[in-house]
Amino acid sequence: MPETRAFAPQFVSGRHRDEAAALGMWVFIATEVLLFGALILGYFVYRHLHPAGFAAASSRTDLVIGTANTAILLTSSFAVAWAVEAFSAETRKFCATLLACAIGLGIAFLVLKSFEYRSEYREHLVPGIDFKFDPVHVDGAQLFFLFYFVATGLHALHMMIGIAVLGVMALLINRTPSARHRTALHSAALYWHFVDVVWIFLFALVYLPGRAA
Repeated sequence: MPETRAFAPQFVSGRHRDEAAALGMWVFIATEVLLFGALILGYFVYRHLHPAGFAAASSRTDLVIGTANTAILLTSSFAVAWAVEAFSAETRKFCATLLACAIGLGIAFLVLKSFEYRSEYREHLVPGIDFKFDPVHVDGAQLFFLFYFVATGLHALHMMIGIAVLGVMALLINRTPSARHRTALHSAALYWHFVDVVWIFLFALVYLPGRAA
């Protein structure tokens, strides 16, 4: 696809520009890995100290919503990957539709998560807000739910950012698709896939321990 605008003077070619954009996104994702990695490391440390409390707390999470949200995010990743693969001037409306589907699925994820948060609030499972749990496991359970709300809250924030980015990309692609937009879409897709991978880890850590055989 021909360039619609000359590349910036700091780049020697369009390919150089695209490679720099991809590198920038990978560096950004690496910093995000450090953020979530630190949280997960803390989770394992305190789970080792309070195994029974973490298992008891995990069993109070909503496995149905967690599983549904996992399926939703995997489907959204498929839609975004398809949009990247199908990108062209001739398929711009189809690509925009795929991105809109991913956005809709992302919103559905957040809606389900809000229902889950509301249920946990009503069950007094929010640390610092009238937390109630079996006294035998209360210390470990509070640590578990502290990790749960911080990690899933950060993930939800990243989801909202991703939804906004995909929305901008859908509008741009539907109007005037170009080679620059292909590069931008690829970077947006990398971010979206990263957010989905983070959720896979959180799902395994949050919803499964208390239900292991």
